[in-house]
Amino acid sequence: MASKNSAKTSFDWEGKDGRGHKVKGQINAVNADLAKAQLRRQGITPLRVRKKAAPLFGSGKKKISSKDISIFARQMSTMMTAGVPLVQSFEIVGQGHDNPSMQELIFSIKGDIESGSTMGTALSKHPQQFDNLFCSLVHAGEQSGTLESLLTKIATYKEKTEALKAKIKKALFYPVAVLVVAFVVTAILLVFVVPEFQKLFEGMGGELPAFTQFVMQLSEGFQKWWWLIVLVIVGSLKLFGYLRLNNKAFSDMIDRLLLRLPVVGDMLEKAAIARFARTLATMSTAGVPLVEAMESVATTSGNSVYYNAIMQMKDDAASGQQLQVSMQQTDLFPNMVVQMVAIGEESGALDSMLAKVADLYEEEVDNAVDALTSLLEPLIMSFLGVVVGGLVIAMYLPIFKMGDAF
Repeated sequence: MASKNSAKTSFDWEGKDGRGHKVKGQINAVNADLAKAQLRRQGITPLRVRKKAAPLFGSGKKKISSKDISIFARQMSTMMTAGVPLVQSFEIVGQGHDNPSMQELIFSIKGDIESGSTMGTALSKHPQQFDNLFCSLVHAGEQSGTLESLLTKIATYKEKTEALKAKIKKALFYPVAVLVVAFVVTAILLVFVVPEFQKLFEGMGGELPAFTQFVMQLSEGFQKWWWLIVLVIVGSLKLFGYLRLNNKAFSDMIDRLLLRLPVVGDMLEKAAIARFARTLATMSTAGVPLVEAMESVATTSGNSVYYNAIMQMKDDAASGQQLQVSMQQTDLFPNMVVQMVAIGEESGALDSMLAKVADLYEEEVDNAVDALTSLLEPLIMSFLGVVVGGLVIAMYLPIFKMGDAF
């Protein structure tokens, strides 16, 4: 059976539904005959079934993003809450998706469910798109008969985490983009503008100011060694990315350094606490045991310092220690968060208390992003002014000096 599923092909089909209306769509099957059989089981009379044409250029597939998964969760939640059967929900959501890769994934899961798999099992076959947390919550919903409400909670959780991720990206992207623009502008000035001034100054004679001579030497060096400079920059970025992904000691060191940065470190700390609270609240609401939930919580923390601390908290919980005690021992959670968790544990309302913590810290992250942007804007403008303005001044210094001579 597994080999057959793995050999499925996408087919475009046209047919008529039970009312005689013309309908069309896409379906995954091993061959055209089985595709027609699937359509008949759905009450559709197939008129034409043909293999999906390959795109003229490239694979025609976009990468499946976390936002696609978030939208999928909300769509499935809406369909199930409206009383649409599970298989039909997959069919409707799959046909309405713009991303061919996501469409193929949805139809593949639908095929597994039609073959007798549970939704949790079908999702777990795609770990790159559906993490352990997603699959665990769906499985819990299927076991308890509350799949509709659990899908709503998953959709809300995904939307909240995507919004938090977007805020962090917004804060970090702005300065990086400006630095790239500054580098490009500087390179253009050094390669194209400064040499023209250099030709002009050679015909003037006399000694140039030291600053102007320095910029000209910098221009000559950049024109001669630009390929090496670009190679070093690209190589350094590639090496950094490789070590970040494959060297745990290096990755842990970077995460520790990031948390110590002024302003940025505070923002990342609040984001990690928001993720911790939101994930644990969602899993606690679904009835997932604390020890089982902590591993998923640690994975979504986004920082190895918090990951290691949460995994230690998991071991403490397994030995019977209260969550609030182990949180306090890490020295990573503010006293207010620890106290709210303590109240939640004592009152039996841990999930609602954690949800309130998540709401609070997501708002704090939003404020921190705004504060960081406000702080960086004048600094970046000053940096651009010094770099570009310095180059312009260096080129006009000899002209000013010549004007003083007259």
